[in-house]
Amino acid sequence: MNMKREHSALTDLLHTLQIDVISAFKTQVTHDWHDYDFVPEYNKFYYIVEGEGWLKSGATELTPTPGDLCMLPAHVIQSYAAQKGRPPFLKYWCHFTASIGPFDLFQWIGAPLSIPIADREEMTALFKLLVSLRANDSVISRLREKSVMLEIIARYLEHVPITILQHRSEDLKRIQFIQSYIDGHMDSSLKVEDMARAAHLHPNYFIAYFKKHFGVSPLKYMNRRRADKAKILLTTTSLSIKDVADQTGFKETNHFAKFFRKETGQSPTEYRLLNGG
Repeated sequence: MNMKREHSALTDLLHTLQIDVISAFKTQVTHDWHDYDFVPEYNKFYYIVEGEGWLKSGATELTPTPGDLCMLPAHVIQSYAAQKGRPPFLKYWCHFTASIGPFDLFQWIGAPLSIPIADREEMTALFKLLVSLRANDSVISRLREKSVMLEIIARYLEHVPITILQHRSEDLKRIQFIQSYIDGHMDSSLKVEDMARAAHLHPNYFIAYFKKHFGVSPLKYMNRRRADKAKILLTTTSLSIKDVADQTGFKETNHFAKFFRKETGQSPTEYRLLNGG
C-alpha cells in the first residue's frame, strides 16, 4: 500500500474523528515535579513558555526549551521530571483524546514528539483560549474547545512528516480495499454480503469491523459515497439526471432524486444550478 493510498484511507477515517478535551491549564511547576513509567489513556500537549525539564515517551527522551510544543501520545509509557538546579517549566498543557474508530489518531500515525513554534503569539493565544474555555461549564464552551483543540492539532501536524504506524498498516490496507471495492461497484446494487465476501470476512464480523473503523454502518457509508459521487457528476459533467442515477446505482431516476434530497436537502437539479454545474 503506497503512501498516497494510505493517506487517502486515513483521510476517509477522519470523518469519524472525535475530539474530547479532558483538562487544560497554565502551570508553573515546582522543582519536585516528576512521575516515572506510567501509561496514560490520553494524549498530552505541553507548550513550554519558560524554564527547563525532562520528558520521555517510549524510548525517546526530550529536553524541550521555551517555544517548543511537545506531544506525548496515549498508551505509551512516559516519564517526566524537573531538571535539578535549573528553573522548572512554566507551561500550558492539556490532556485530550482524538478518537478515530476504535483507536486514537496518534495510534494511527507517527509524528515528531516536539516541534519549535514559529509564531509563539498565535500558539499562546490558542492555549490561553483553550484554558479559558475549559474553565467554563457552558455547552458553548464545550463546543468551542473542541474547535480550538483541533486547530492546535492541525498546527502541530501541518509542518511535520506524518507516517502511518507499521502495526496499523494491515488495517489501513483492508480499509483501503473496502473503499476501493465500494467505489468500483457504485453503479450496481451492492450488498453487505458482497463486500464481506470480497474482504474475506464473515458478514456479521464485517458489519462490526466496518462500524468500528468507519463509525457508521456499511449502508450509511455507501449512501454517503454515492451522494459524494453524484455531487461531483452533477457539478463537473453535463450528464443527465438519469445518467447520474445510473452511475450511482439507481435504476429509477425518482428513487435517486428522493435519495439525493434526503442526503443533501436539495433535488439534483437544484444542487446543479446552485453549485455551478
